[in-house]
This record gives sequence, C-alpha cells and structure tokens, in this order.
Amino acid sequence: MAISEDYLQFVMDQLSDFGDIHSKKMFGGAGIYHDSLMFALVGNNGLYLKVDETNQEAFEAYGMRAFMSSEKKKGLPYWEVPLEILEDKTSLAKWAEKAFQVALNAAKKKK
Repeated sequence: MAISEDYLQFVMDQLSDFGDIHSKKMFGGAGIYHDSLMFALVGNNGLYLKVDETNQEAFEAYGMRAFMSSEKKKGLPYWEVPLEILEDKTSLAKWAEKAFQVALNAAKKKK
C-alpha cells in the first residue's frame, strides 16, 4: 500500500476546502483525520473515503469499489474516490463531509 509523499501532499491540498485535516502514516499508506476521526485513507495509488449505506450509491454510480485488505482478504468500508471528484476541490469537500459523517455515526455506534 505504499504511497509517495507527492501524492499524499496532492490529496491533502485537494481536501483543503473540507477543513482542518491531518494525516498519519500507517502500513505504507496514510489515514486522513478530521476532529480525531479517520474518514479517509490514501493507499494503492488512490484516495478512499469512508462509506456506508448513506453514500455508497454515489461511489457505485462511478463504478468504484471498496479498498481491499490484502491481510483480511475482504473489502473495507473505504471506497476509492473517482478521479473526476478528486480533481474538483469543491466536489471532493462535499464527498469528504459525507464520509466524515459516516465515520462520526460509526463512532457513535461503538459507544
């Protein structure tokens, strides 16, 4: 899941309209956090946002799929962001907000 620093910086720049975010390197990739919650990850040459039934349809409409864990041999609740969305900061901020809400709801369910 290795990523380049240049790609990570590009993703962080593209997400700048979403708000205060930071990244944390992990397993050769990086998690992206807002308000201490991970809502995205960078790896496998892509940006992946947290998904549940509230936003999955938007990803499916672009033919996107879940991030696959090589260790767990199954999809994770993070789906690849279409290039068209990644390149449009305004659209990406909207998708990131929805992914953050998914992360927030998941955190509330764990409590």
